[in-house]
Amino acid sequence: MHLLCASTAPHSPQHSSLSTVCREGGDLEVLSLLIGSLTLRPYVFFFLAIYLVVSSIHLGYLRTAILFFLAWGIAFLSEFSSTRNGFPYGYYEYLDGTHAVELWISNVPFFDSLSYTFMAYAAYSMALLASAPILRRGANIQVVETHRLRQSLPVAVLTVTFFVFLDVVVDPVALRGSRWFLGQIFWYPQGGMYFGVPLTNFGGWAIVGAAIILLFQGLDRLLVRCGWGSEAGVRYVPAKAMWGPLLYYLLLVFNLVVSFMVDEPHLGLVGVLIFTPITLMVMTLLVKPANQATTEEIAAHLRDFPGSPLTRWPGSGGIWT
Repeated sequence: MHLLCASTAPHSPQHSSLSTVCREGGDLEVLSLLIGSLTLRPYVFFFLAIYLVVSSIHLGYLRTAILFFLAWGIAFLSEFSSTRNGFPYGYYEYLDGTHAVELWISNVPFFDSLSYTFMAYAAYSMALLASAPILRRGANIQVVETHRLRQSLPVAVLTVTFFVFLDVVVDPVALRGSRWFLGQIFWYPQGGMYFGVPLTNFGGWAIVGAAIILLFQGLDRLLVRCGWGSEAGVRYVPAKAMWGPLLYYLLLVFNLVVSFMVDEPHLGLVGVLIFTPITLMVMTLLVKPANQATTEEIAAHLRDFPGSPLTRWPGSGGIWT
């Protein structure tokens, strides 16, 4: 961001007035640049809006806010670091062609770090779907979670795995931004062996994903222990188990379509090959009888979440029927 004005004059009423004008001018510039980010990157804010709604319905307002600020903060620090010393992704540079028209924080575009928030939640929801028992009535699928499951190491490992797999498609597509409406925003000076992306990038995503999910689980554990586990925002919606995973697949399909659109069929095919078995596995879990919640698992869920929307199962006298 540009410094709008500066003064070394002694303090005076006139100086105070000038400082007020400078602050107001700075605020207006930030607002203008934020609006510029929104108009330049509407798809990012579209995915962000979906994440905020779906996560609030699933996790509640408090946990959604915690995950948002954790993911954004860790993402920004990782990008700030990697564009200087190469850790954790390997060295890369952002191109500042849009510095005057959208919001940047130091040398990192504001919108870029935002993308980690909805990617992290989408990966977490995929991990929960793959790990938790479910209640299913036709297409209405509900996850029967517990605090212990949400905070478990297997869920963390799966979250990191889904997080990195998504970036296997996203990063090479973003690197070709000059060939679609993203624009060329960054490059790797040393190149990379995976469609121009160094393999260290994916190691970096694993580190960042692990930091996000482990810190989130730790804070979730603290909330439960202190009795601050607010469920405000949580509500019943049909097929709620699928909304987070649908966001994940929306991100995936968006990037696969772009990869074919910019004439990178090999990149698109690699993505299809990676996600076809994952998709088949998830679909199998959804219809597998052994994955249906037992009475004991439902009772454990209700002990952890006494205000759960699953207390009443639609179309029946209760959840047990």
